[in-house]
Amino acid sequence: MRGLWAGLRGQVIVCALIVCALAPWAAPASAQSFSSRPITLVVPFAAGGPTDTLARILSERIAAELHTTVVVENVAGASGSIAGARVARASPDGTTITIGHWGTHVLNGAIFKLPYDVIADFEPVAMIAMGTQLIVGRKTLKADNLKELIAWLKENPGKATAGTAGAGTGAHVAGVFFKEKTGTDFQFVPYRGAGPAMIDLVAGQIDIMFDQASNSLPQYKNGAIKAFAVTSPTRLASAPDIPTVDEAGLPGLYISYWHGIWAPKNTPKEIVTKLNAAIVAVLADPSVKQRFAELGQEIPPLEQQSPAALERFQKAETEKWWPVVKAADIKPE
Repeated sequence: MRGLWAGLRGQVIVCALIVCALAPWAAPASAQSFSSRPITLVVPFAAGGPTDTLARILSERIAAELHTTVVVENVAGASGSIAGARVARASPDGTTITIGHWGTHVLNGAIFKLPYDVIADFEPVAMIAMGTQLIVGRKTLKADNLKELIAWLKENPGKATAGTAGAGTGAHVAGVFFKEKTGTDFQFVPYRGAGPAMIDLVAGQIDIMFDQASNSLPQYKNGAIKAFAVTSPTRLASAPDIPTVDEAGLPGLYISYWHGIWAPKNTPKEIVTKLNAAIVAVLADPSVKQRFAELGQEIPPLEQQSPAALERFQKAETEKWWPVVKAADIKPE
């Protein structure tokens, strides 16, 4: 009897050792890779632009929350659709995510023939910022307010140049709407991102931009460019001297340049939840709030930061803007 018990005990010990040895392999592959591998945050535009700036503010803090490394990767080109395809094809394990906005995750779907669906091929993670655009110009432009800018454009039809981050981007669409609303005509000059376009605006190589406030405000505050209006019904707290489009004489030209974070479709819910929790914690940081505010970005209320809220908002924006874009017959250049 004693020998039988000893034999059974030995078998139990051996089985326990086998279970322990196999336990790591039995864990879900997605959980392993998410906890042990770096996260790549794909930015759809060149380094130095507004979306890249927001990504870099968030990346280090998200890394600290998740106790891992977050690598920012700039994948520029085709108005952000090259990056979109890259993330849509990535493994849905939480190690590849993307930052995007009104242009990349709404407008692109109405303008380009994409190898992916801007809604169906991504898992919403979190809404991170609500921004606006500024109508800005080179410092030497012979116009000091929006009415004078419109008059100058009408006096020089087809001669002025407007920088964009590519055909079909928010800057391009805003420019098209501005043309239609004012009866003006000018040429679009596409760049690989708003950052490179701003460099040429500061250098006086192009005349105007319809640019995200986060990209333009630092240059405006440094006196390197002129700002004519905010595409919002309210002034920016960080730049209260810039009038709204309503005040400047072009009422109703409202454009919200919001940003969000997405993962590839079929990323497990527990991973999306963990990513969202880390991002929500980062957005609650007072230093992040202050940095965003300086860039003209407003962090949405907590109830609007969930994956479900981003999904609802993106669909609503699609229903709002797609008919407008198609009616204007905006096409890639």
